[in-house]
Amino acid sequence: MVENVIFDVDGTLIDSVDEHAEAWRRSFIEFGRDIPFAHVRSQIGKGADQLLPVFFNDEELERFGKDLDEYRSALFKREFLPKVRPFPRVKELFQQLRKRGRKVALASSANDDELKRYVELCGIDGLFEAKTNKEEVDKSKPHPDIFEAALTKLGKPDPATVVVVGDTPYDALAAGKLHLSTVGMLCGGFRPDDLRTAGCRTLVKDPAELLRRLEEDPETWPWDAASRDTSKDEESR
Repeated sequence: MVENVIFDVDGTLIDSVDEHAEAWRRSFIEFGRDIPFAHVRSQIGKGADQLLPVFFNDEELERFGKDLDEYRSALFKREFLPKVRPFPRVKELFQQLRKRGRKVALASSANDDELKRYVELCGIDGLFEAKTNKEEVDKSKPHPDIFEAALTKLGKPDPATVVVVGDTPYDALAAGKLHLSTVGMLCGGFRPDDLRTAGCRTLVKDPAELLRRLEEDPETWPWDAASRDTSKDEESR
């Protein structure tokens, strides 16, 4: 039985993937690199330490990597953070998890200020046991550091009692390195096949779908014994 749930935030609880991608794209242009939006978006889910080397070499990152990251952060907070919204029924999901005795942690590559704003938007302050952000770890996803920090804050539970919920392949890859099972959220916009290949055990549409499964079958949640993955419906559209 799942007793501990670790949630990614961007793209999982908050509809913000496109906003992050556009903030990065515009920042790259400012520093002399015009990258197609789709290419940038495919890397969202990584922190700057893992994302920037995809687009810039070591010499470039040595010269202006820190400035670029700071520029992107300021741009996102100024122009994009006010636009992001939570996915439906996030608060109700957290309330039901707490009611049923599950422990919850947030594990985000966002900085602390952004994460506080996300918690406020979702209305989940006081509904989770722990949170971690990029400022607390050395390496971001797909490295496992962020989930390892969350596990420590949860009291280092048996991995068999833990599930990670995330929207990117990088969530699943990071969780797999710690032998944690992952639920893939399609609301972040990543392809179902990419999520499965990265190791997601099952796929759901969004937090509302995850809540429905919890209310219907709390004992086996979040797994679907009948393999009724929402992804199949998404792929047929």
